[in-house]
Amino acid sequence: MGQNMIFDTHAHYDDEAFDEDREELLWKMKEQGVEFIVNVGASIASTKKTIELVQRYPFLYGAVGIHPSETEELKEEDMLWLKKASVQKDIVAIGEIGLDYYWPEPDREIQKKWFIRQLALASEVKLPVIIHSRDAAEDTLEILKEWDKDKTGGVIHCFSYSKEIAREYLSMGYYFGIGGVLTFKNARKLVEAVEIIPMEKILLETDCPYLAPEPYRGKRNQSGYIDFVAEKLAKLKGITKEEVLRITSDNAKNFYHLK
Repeated sequence: MGQNMIFDTHAHYDDEAFDEDREELLWKMKEQGVEFIVNVGASIASTKKTIELVQRYPFLYGAVGIHPSETEELKEEDMLWLKKASVQKDIVAIGEIGLDYYWPEPDREIQKKWFIRQLALASEVKLPVIIHSRDAAEDTLEILKEWDKDKTGGVIHCFSYSKEIAREYLSMGYYFGIGGVLTFKNARKLVEAVEIIPMEKILLETDCPYLAPEPYRGKRNQSGYIDFVAEKLAKLKGITKEEVLRITSDNAKNFYHLK
């Protein structure tokens, strides 16, 4: 793989899917051409685990935040705890935060409240945000437009909307998290969006253990599989896979303010 290494900008290695072999898998990342990984919190518990992982593995960075599906029981003191967590060494973002209307719960107003609150936290601690938005395109955009004046920067993780919505986010300066879905046969809408998104705005991600690319679709995902996503992206953009890895790795370092 030479010097062009994978930067997985969104992983969940705290997930129980990795309980059997986490240690072995992570220490072998370099052999798979993986240079850096950002492990992303989704609840108080997974954020705590993320902090532990970050302290253990020198190539791992962390994001701290509460996923919309986990907002039901949140209290203001959780935000104070998150703020303390966010200023620790190698914590590089607030996330994942946002809106998920795929399921009826939690109530949309609760989701919105804590999305807005965590955006405010990101502004306070001056960290970029990792945004989860599923079946909630309009409300997500509306809230982010409100936040624009205090904006620290953000990535739309696992981007799944149309190219029209991609244009809106581009005009606001957002990055796009692109992963295994790009390789799926039914990914036409995403392919169309990726065609108009400039390379400078793309971050590669796994969302592992979820969303493994072809040929591993339906199996446990892991950072080394980004190779297949890079290959597909190279074809779409008419550049080499090496260039894709170099550009997206630079993008990730810029986005997360890593030297």
